[in-house]
Amino acid sequence: MLINPFDDTYFMKRALQEAEIAFEKDEVPVGAVIVSNDKIIARGHNLTEALNDVTAHAEMQAFTAASDFLGGKYLKQCTLYVTLEPCQMCAGASYWTQIGRIVYGASDAVRGFEKNNTTLHPKTQVTKGVLEEECALLLKRFFIEKRNLN
Repeated sequence: MLINPFDDTYFMKRALQEAEIAFEKDEVPVGAVIVSNDKIIARGHNLTEALNDVTAHAEMQAFTAASDFLGGKYLKQCTLYVTLEPCQMCAGASYWTQIGRIVYGASDAVRGFEKNNTTLHPKTQVTKGVLEEECALLLKRFFIEKRNLN
């Protein structure tokens, strides 16, 4: 039996690499990749501070890059891997992209789309909790360091 090395864990690790880049830039460490046919076609990490733009979330960066790569706005055959549960804005954008699947690591009990009952596209499938502990630890580390600096 052949095992596919490109599973959810593999791609979430790539999203975590993007989150680490955000961490190094003093951005909230959220990272995302978009995958089509077992190939990463887009990457993104939070850039809200660098761009002075509250909409510059990792998912939004990745959606733009994926649409540019594919030459179209719909991502029906794609999967978004993101280290933190998407917020309402990003979930809303995912609705408009018609993304086929969302896989996220850590849940966001306050701002996450599930807590806020944000509607995804009816055909979008969701998998949660992939590398949840690693994703949550990076976020916790960031905010602990922020509090200790102030």
